[in-house]
Amino acid sequence: MELQTLKNILEALLLSADKPMDVRHLDGLFEADEDRPSKDEIRQALQLLQEDYAERGIQLKEVSSGFRMQVAEEYAPWVSRLWEEKAPRYSRALLETLVLIAYRQPITRGEIEDIRGVSVSSHIVKTLQEREWIRVLGHKDVPGKPAMYGTTREFLDYFNLKTLDELPPLSDIKDLDKIHPELALSDEAVNDESEAVTETDTMAEGQAIADSDEVSQDVAADEAVVEASAAEDDEAIATETDAEQTVEVEVVAADEDQLESTESAAVEEESEHEQAPSDEASNEVQTG
Repeated sequence: MELQTLKNILEALLLSADKPMDVRHLDGLFEADEDRPSKDEIRQALQLLQEDYAERGIQLKEVSSGFRMQVAEEYAPWVSRLWEEKAPRYSRALLETLVLIAYRQPITRGEIEDIRGVSVSSHIVKTLQEREWIRVLGHKDVPGKPAMYGTTREFLDYFNLKTLDELPPLSDIKDLDKIHPELALSDEAVNDESEAVTETDTMAEGQAIADSDEVSQDVAADEAVVEASAAEDDEAIATETDAEQTVEVEVVAADEDQLESTESAAVEEESEHEQAPSDEASNEVQTG
């Protein structure tokens, strides 16, 4: 395949693609062709394309995931006016966290907090993960097994980097506002994040108070039920005790009545026996 034809095909592919394409992927698109170019020829054509676009409004840029056609950075302000929505703005705390992860990876949240001297909000970590700029690389072998964070290919692609080696020296980053035009800081962004965190903390605190009140009410209700049940049990026991005592008194009274009746019968019988000999003696005297 002629080199100029290969350049045109690659140019059309890269302009139509919605993501970066590496040499392996591009080579696979020529698999069905009889006059299939080699990977070296593809690399040569890509290099020539980069030279062709060097002085134009768009450029062929090699990033971590492959090659892509993009607007030259110096013309981004005009192109951004095509869209009404504003570019996202991030707080200084988020950028400092991202810089530490990029330069010190793998790094844990606790280590970031030790370096910055303040706690890292869960909102910051969540935002970076949603942007797919950071990911969990593993867990540190210490108590608690904290997650270790590192950057992603998406991070490199977004910042036009092929590898982490292309990051500027950390000593050169004196003004975080200049890391990237779309990441310019503003007091509004900082305040918005602070308000969001404060609102989240307030909601959490309010929910905790509500849960505490609900638990207190449940405990009070349980205690009332227990006290009522205990009172009923005490009343039942008292009633049962009174009934038992009444039965015992009645039994004792019946036994005493029966005993008295038995004693009275015995006395009467004894009196009858004593009277009988006296009557016999009287009869003998009268007979004589």
